[in-house]
Amino acid sequence: MSPDLEALGWNAEFERQFAKYAAKDWLPGRLIRDNKITFGAILAGGARHEVIMGGRVYHEAANDAELPAVGDWVALEIGGEVSTNLIRARLPRQTCFSRKVPGKSTEEQVIATNVDAVAVVTDAGVDFNLRRLERYLTVIRKSGAQAIILLNKADLFSEADNHRARDAVQALDPRVTVLLSNAHSQSGVAGLRALLKPGFTITLVGSSGVGKSTLANQLLGRDWQWTDAVSDQTGKGVHTTTARELIPIPTGGILIDNPGIREIQMWTDETVLRESFADLDELANGCRHHNCRHGADAGCAVRAAVEAGTLDFDRYAAYLKLEDEIAALNKKQRKRKLQIEKGIRTSSESVKHPKGKYKRERRPWTS
Repeated sequence: MSPDLEALGWNAEFERQFAKYAAKDWLPGRLIRDNKITFGAILAGGARHEVIMGGRVYHEAANDAELPAVGDWVALEIGGEVSTNLIRARLPRQTCFSRKVPGKSTEEQVIATNVDAVAVVTDAGVDFNLRRLERYLTVIRKSGAQAIILLNKADLFSEADNHRARDAVQALDPRVTVLLSNAHSQSGVAGLRALLKPGFTITLVGSSGVGKSTLANQLLGRDWQWTDAVSDQTGKGVHTTTARELIPIPTGGILIDNPGIREIQMWTDETVLRESFADLDELANGCRHHNCRHGADAGCAVRAAVEAGTLDFDRYAAYLKLEDEIAALNKKQRKRKLQIEKGIRTSSESVKHPKGKYKRERRPWTS
């Protein structure tokens, strides 16, 4: 394997998957940017090219989520038809961090692929929200990536506030890595930098203005993203990242920077939810009925724990809400599937192009 590719996240499994394409003289590349019309790709040796999708890649994708995205490894034909650089295939993803598309849609929105870790950036102040962090941890678990919570701007809060926030996150899930950071100091990102090594990909997510761009600048050792002062009213930075981009870190590792995320809607299943709320799942083993809904059902051990004060009510309520969201999503997806199978196009969603983001008039492709 090429050392240059390994530094970008290439591994033996990608090598095996790519073997059938190597025989066609296509080259492996990783997508670093989605330009709407084209993609940016990086190849061995650091060569960068603008590329577009081949027609087969587009037509074989069942939905938007299966189309190439930032972080994907692809097979490229460089200088192919009419000197156009083409994506001929997308390699299977080893991890995929997604959420449900905001709104009434039942579609998946891919945020970053082939990442080793997802770092949720927040702080111990106004942005700190345990219920939102529960959502993040649930969808990160579904992605297959490692979960990291970065309590940023630690220098702006007292030691007691920082430790209180850290302990609250660890109580949600002791397996989660929680780091304190100060994006304005090189020493303040030491904990995050220690996790990075050649080939390791991390993506930063979180609300707008929590310091993701400043963290990216510290990791890269230069001003990659323009930043501005913190707002006195919100306590947040004025600047936010406007586009998703993959950036190799000079000292080792790969960063995927993301625009701020206002809401994290569920894209997961009941199994992952139970794993994320293992404490409630263990309590549920004591329920009288195996299909207990942990509400008004008689003999509910989970509700009894809330009433006894051994289970936090807010965590209990969050579990029920997420469970309802997942059930509602599953119901909508089943309905959507039936509509497609029957050829019914009655809802506002069903009349859209199945890969609406990439309507033919917006993204060109070639066969």
